[in-house]
Amino acid sequence: MTGFPTRVTFAQAQSIVDTVARLHPMPTETVGLSDAHGRIASRDVVSPLPLPPFDNSAMDGFAFRHADLGDASTSGLKIVGEQFAGPANAGRIGAGECIRITTGAPIPEGADTVVMREMTRLEGGRIHIADPVRQGAHIRRAGEDVRPGDLVVPRGTLLTPARVSMLAAMGQPQVMVSQRPTVAVFTTGDELVEPGLPLRIGEIYNSNRALLMGLLRDEGLQPVAWPTLPDDPARMASALLDAASSFDLVLTCGAVSAGEKDFIPGLLRSQGAVHLWKVLMKPGMPLLFGSMRRARFLGLPGNPVSVLATWLTLGRTLLDGLQGREGPRDVWHARLTDAFDKRHARREFLRGRLRSGADGSLQVTPEPADGSHRLGAAARSDALIVLPEGERLFEAGCVVDVLPY
Repeated sequence: MTGFPTRVTFAQAQSIVDTVARLHPMPTETVGLSDAHGRIASRDVVSPLPLPPFDNSAMDGFAFRHADLGDASTSGLKIVGEQFAGPANAGRIGAGECIRITTGAPIPEGADTVVMREMTRLEGGRIHIADPVRQGAHIRRAGEDVRPGDLVVPRGTLLTPARVSMLAAMGQPQVMVSQRPTVAVFTTGDELVEPGLPLRIGEIYNSNRALLMGLLRDEGLQPVAWPTLPDDPARMASALLDAASSFDLVLTCGAVSAGEKDFIPGLLRSQGAVHLWKVLMKPGMPLLFGSMRRARFLGLPGNPVSVLATWLTLGRTLLDGLQGREGPRDVWHARLTDAFDKRHARREFLRGRLRSGADGSLQVTPEPADGSHRLGAAARSDALIVLPEGERLFEAGCVVDVLPY
């Protein structure tokens, strides 16, 4: 198979996946805020108003004119009204006057300072303030958080609960987002048996489907699991072409290497386009990426740890590119608790367990069972340790990148 990149570095693969994905962006749609969490904003959102929208009190207490403090040192300030959070109704503050005010309530006209209730003494409708209060104390100024015209949610931003709350604070009931891709999930192999059924010698339970469906749901997707594909090229082609006509993304597990029953690379070349095949990474080297009909096609290796590593790295890159997400995802840094001797040239994604050290530093313990079939090691772990290209002894205490999962 020629005419497309093979045995590319991980960085090259990531670049190819991202470039192809961004050439096929998902359409946009408008959703209500209740459906916006976890989506990717497809347009810049600019604030139409200041936040806070008006000067308001940061405390329960009394609002008054700071200039009156000296004159009220003996007689106190006369309470002439009250202002609760809600519509302004207190009127104007005059000389020697104050009003009761609650947190979030608008500052009445003429007042420029708020004193906490705990700092006052109440006598006969007047308050006495014993301790000094600075002018402007406990007042939140209009626009001190956000000014009109500020860019509050850039295009390509992940809409977290805090960002959705910001949209609500601006009075926006909806937001433009990228549609989430529809995803078809296939597992392949005559050896696969569904959990709950008896096993014969040579058969294994289908763990990849549960793994991949969970990883996709963690991204907010609603994947559709198709029946397991047998090692039959005609039946495999029929199902994959059907899915590629109806879904935005087709994911397969297995049948992408160079064995006699690895039919998917040839099928993708004849019925679509191969963008890359085989990546210099461990685990996950046989990864296949291409396009078929309306779908982007990602063929993951068959070993479960390879599925985990390739989806968390290149699969997420594909998903982010399709949805127009800008900027890289967060990469954590941690210190290795144990040495690890890397004896190959490929970039490796080793399983590990993250912990916080007594000194506050993040630490990661490499899992010694590093085979791509060692699902138990992945289940015991909670992060991928990123070990760059080249043979090297990674000493205990050295800092490495980690990808939590």
